[in-house]
Amino acid sequence: MFKTAKIRGIAGLALAGAMAFSLAACSGGSSDSTDAAGSDGELTTVGFVAVGPEGGWRTANEQNIQDSFSKENGFDLKYAPATNGDQNSQITAFTSFIDEGVDAIILSATEATGWESVLKRAQEAEIPVVLLDRGIEPNDTSLYTSHIAPDNVGISSSAAEWANGQFPDGAKYVVLEGPPGLSVVNDRNKGWDDTIDANFTKLESQSANWSTEEAKSVFETILKANNNDVQLVFAQNDEMGLGAALAVEEAGLKPGTDVKIITIDGTKAALEALAAGRLSFVAEYNPLFGDTAIEVVKAALAGETVESDIVVPSVTFDSPEAATEALPTRKY
Repeated sequence: MFKTAKIRGIAGLALAGAMAFSLAACSGGSSDSTDAAGSDGELTTVGFVAVGPEGGWRTANEQNIQDSFSKENGFDLKYAPATNGDQNSQITAFTSFIDEGVDAIILSATEATGWESVLKRAQEAEIPVVLLDRGIEPNDTSLYTSHIAPDNVGISSSAAEWANGQFPDGAKYVVLEGPPGLSVVNDRNKGWDDTIDANFTKLESQSANWSTEEAKSVFETILKANNNDVQLVFAQNDEMGLGAALAVEEAGLKPGTDVKIITIDGTKAALEALAAGRLSFVAEYNPLFGDTAIEVVKAALAGETVESDIVVPSVTFDSPEAATEALPTRKY
């Protein structure tokens, strides 16, 4: 499914004929405002139930959404980030948007479960809901218009394929996960677990909550417990991978040589670390899909049929040369 190359594309799910607009990764600001605004010139009101501060990827994604759903493009975007990642604050914001009578709601959920009640309320109010990045569980597609995100299963599977090629005789490895229960964590585990060869040995799988500091602390402990006998780290985001690299260096080892480190997101900091040899493989999780979200919202408000799952194309970087080449144009 995935070709080996210096920069490799992540294939999307079957999208042929899915929508009449391009699903290529894009930055905000290119939509026609006359299409979004009503015939009387009023702005289309969209509530954005967001995650808020959570690292480089989240910052890039939420800024891209805000830039895309601008007044210049015909939208009045109401941005509501979660309070310290608390789902209850998101549900409160979601409910407030329903009560206000917004035209549409876009949701990046902090938790996968617990959304049925408010989604049904939005449905009864005839307010379309578009999921961004994270899915919900159970995945009842009748309760939302569409889910827009890169393919977590495919991305982590490509990372495992790379690891299989690097260690044909197997390796001892550690997984650094995001917060338990998130759909993104479950999907990244699934892609990896389904693809990694049977001759690999998993030593530990622990959450470091997307944090560089926590990942450094967690991996320091794991290295000591295993007498530094770890060959590979699969970090489910860049920040945790960079934390693992710090732990490797403090243990007197060389990241990228003694311990290979895989990360997901593709931020500028990760590509700089890959270019310097401190990381070994970086899988992009493309955050720039604001224009796609605009097209989905427009289609939903126009009563058009929209695909329930839209995959955002992403790429992977497997060498310092590939990272160096990409860095001048990296936007996040």
